[in-house]
Amino acid sequence: MEVEVQAGEAGEAPAFDLEAYAANYSGHAKINRLLFAAEKSAGTPLELEALKMAADALRRTENTRRYVEVMERIGGRAGDQYAPDQDWVDRVERLAAQKQDKLENELTVYKSNLIKESIRMGHNELGDFFYSRGDLQAAFKHYMRTRDYCTTGRHIVHMCLQVVKCSIELGNYIHLSNYVQKAEATPEGQADPVVMSKLACASGLYCLEQGRYKAAALKFTEVSSELGTSFSDVIAPQDVAAYGALCGMAALGRAELSARLLNSVAFRELLELVPEVREALADFYASNYTSCLRHLERLRPQLGLDPHLHDHVQPLYQAVRNKALTQYTAPFAALDLNAMAAFFNTTASGLEKELAELISSQQIKARIDSHAKVLYARKPDQRSGTYQQAMRAGEEYLRNTRALLVRASLMQHDLIQKPAGGGGGGGGGGGPDRPDRGEGPPGRHGRHRGDRRGDRERGGGAGPSEERGGFMSGMWGKLGAASRFGDRD
Repeated sequence: MEVEVQAGEAGEAPAFDLEAYAANYSGHAKINRLLFAAEKSAGTPLELEALKMAADALRRTENTRRYVEVMERIGGRAGDQYAPDQDWVDRVERLAAQKQDKLENELTVYKSNLIKESIRMGHNELGDFFYSRGDLQAAFKHYMRTRDYCTTGRHIVHMCLQVVKCSIELGNYIHLSNYVQKAEATPEGQADPVVMSKLACASGLYCLEQGRYKAAALKFTEVSSELGTSFSDVIAPQDVAAYGALCGMAALGRAELSARLLNSVAFRELLELVPEVREALADFYASNYTSCLRHLERLRPQLGLDPHLHDHVQPLYQAVRNKALTQYTAPFAALDLNAMAAFFNTTASGLEKELAELISSQQIKARIDSHAKVLYARKPDQRSGTYQQAMRAGEEYLRNTRALLVRASLMQHDLIQKPAGGGGGGGGGGGPDRPDRGEGPPGRHGRHRGDRRGDRERGGGAGPSEERGGFMSGMWGKLGAASRFGDRD
């Protein structure tokens, strides 16, 4: 996708200052971004300017292979000053070969002496050498080999950061995630806010690459302002603010947006470095969507030249616009599409298509009157909701009443087990307060069989058949209650 650097509405977008942009970075990040900008602006004056600046930066390194590639891309368009310098290339190649032989011989000696710290330093030096030469695979291999020779937490953190830096350039985000977690679990890493900020930046880039914008926003908000330029060979503080704000507007709710971005002291210090992004974020939170979208359109050309963000600019901008449309329509029962189109800097027909997509995806509950150009909010059916609520209340009442009746029936028919010696419902055995006189449990009228036997001896009680009938009547009553309890269940 070609990027028009001067694109904007009626010439409102300022000219892109490539020199100021490149000054935010150092090392490989500066060269990579300049070459990416040249690639995305092919055929424009910006391409040649970016290639010239990349050639100047490469002359201060040992990466002769990339220098030759850049000079071939310039192709003599920048005059004799940027003609290929073969003498410089040959001299750097010769010195690099000598340095490589020296470092490899030293590492061989260290391995023969079996000194872990010396072996670790030897692999580190070789990794740094290959990294400066642009051989990222060889550098990655040597940094990984230091893992077996790390003796302190600081050694582990340094190894992880070197592996993370190579992984970002190589696009190997699986290794990046693993070694970020390894460094975060180290006490020495947890105690250093700069190290934790670097790891948060790496995790944010990993989430951004996967399209997990909410997770990326939360990771970028964990970056401390103490990071400064210490990670400028990978990412600049301005990038952290821009990435975090865009992902936050696209994926975070209003409460999180306020707490994690606008009211966060550390993140506000980063936002001060990019006033355009700060104004866009403030306008979005204040529901001033016209100004917010205008700021974002001014930023689009510059963001399109970002190697980490360029693939995500369109989906992020669309998510921000969808959220703006959703929040704008929420309070109204009816909206004039013509007035709303002017507010969002589009046409009524274009806005109608956007709203139709949001309605079909159920982000907005509304209907569109295409003839009258009016958007009507779809209100919930209050009558149906009231009936459903009443039925739920009735069912809850029936459940509670049935539970109460079951408990009352159990208590009435003495089907609840009582603790031993508690004086109720047990067998014929007596306790200390109730000597066992061969008396059974009380009948339905609270009298013991022994009492009824005494009544018979006095001539006033019922006979054996009547006693047996009364006892059986009581048992059948209990069984009937149990059967009714089972029926209820």
